[in-house]
Amino acid sequence: MRTSSVLTAEAARQIERESAEIARGLKRQDPELLDRLIETYQHRLMRYLMFLTSRREVAEDLFQEVWIRVLRRGSQYNGKARFDTWIFAIARNLVIDLSRKRTMASLDEMREGVEDRDAYPFEMMQEGPSPFEQFECRENASEVATVLLTLEPAYREVLTLRFHEEMSLDEIAVVTGAPLSTVKSRLYRSLAALKPEILKLRAGGGRSRDTETGSVEVRG
Repeated sequence: MRTSSVLTAEAARQIERESAEIARGLKRQDPELLDRLIETYQHRLMRYLMFLTSRREVAEDLFQEVWIRVLRRGSQYNGKARFDTWIFAIARNLVIDLSRKRTMASLDEMREGVEDRDAYPFEMMQEGPSPFEQFECRENASEVATVLLTLEPAYREVLTLRFHEEMSLDEIAVVTGAPLSTVKSRLYRSLAALKPEILKLRAGGGRSRDTETGSVEVRG
């Protein structure tokens, strides 16, 4: 995980070299490279799928399918984008495909960008920790995870990508296929929704989904 969303020029060049190396390895279908990628991204990918689907067994099935897609379609990765944005986009598309077949909270509307009607002017430049990071520092990790699962899919997705994955707003737009203005709107609204949901949970008005999903590990 990146320690900062603002990359230095040297760090950016290093990422470009790593991306190009991954692209070459995937074209060769290098099994050792695939093993390294799974080891590197397994926790992050599983966490993302858990928060999108809210069901551990579904997330585990999709996790396996993501790596099958990577193996089969690795030649399509050209190394120009970060590998994590590419693989997260694959995972998201699989969730969308599944939501069309099952009775789940659908992500189709996320692709259409319906939140544009609620767009707010919003920038992430600020001093000190974000509201989400303050929650993580103050609250029990399992409580934060439970609250995330009560939010709409679009909102818990953008929080996961922004604060767990430390993706920039532009990178989130690439993963989700949404306009930058929509990404900003979702982030604004998801942050605003966190506090009342935590208060509701503490008051006993929020139903924990841990019994459905198992605990969601939120450590970076």
